[in-house]
Formats: sequence, C-alpha cells, structure tokens
Amino acid sequence: MNKPAPLDYIRLHLNILLFSFTTVFSKAASMQLNKEGLHAKWFYIFAFLMLLNCGIYALAWQQVIKKFELSVAYANKSVYLIWGQLWAVAIFGEHLSLLNILGLVLVFVGVVVVSYE
Repeated sequence: MNKPAPLDYIRLHLNILLFSFTTVFSKAASMQLNKEGLHAKWFYIFAFLMLLNCGIYALAWQQVIKKFELSVAYANKSVYLIWGQLWAVAIFGEHLSLLNILGLVLVFVGVVVVSYE
C-alpha cells in the first residue's frame, strides 16, 4: 500500500473530529433527559443529531480508510479522546486532571509512533 498523502491525514482527522461530536450530542441528550425526562424536546433533537452524526461519520469513514492500513487508521481514531476532552472542557465546563492530561499525551505519542513507522 502506498503511503497516504498529507491531505489524506487531514481528511482522516476531520472525520475523527466529526465523530467526536457524537459524544457532545450524547451528553447533551443525557442532560436534557435527566433535567426534563422523556418530555424534553431537546432530548429528541440531540438524540437525532447524535444518530445523524454517526451515520455521516460511518459513510465518510469508509471512504477515508481506503487510503490507510487499518492499524494506522484505527490508531489515529483514538485522537477522538483528545477532542472529547476538549469538548468536555469547552462546552460542558468540566475540568481536566493531571492524569487526564498525561493520558491524552500518551494517546498522542502513540498515534504519532504508529503513523510514522
């Protein structure tokens, strides 16, 4: 298999960024469900957005991984953890611990090592 071009990596990571919004919609739906129960219209809106996002991601993922060895594509997919933590802090006001940050650094180092073997 040929080595993926830099643009292929950009597409891969944009798709992973898209996937990370699934967790945002999921948490938002959960918060609405806990706040107002099954009568919360925003629960259904966020649940729909979560499912729609998953569908778009799945279709895009199938196209993106054609350019990569599966081990490289799935190693890069773990970057969604970094995006998820970023959204947790930026959108939901959560706090990162030192262990969270250390774990994210280890994930990033692992992705770099696998991607540039």
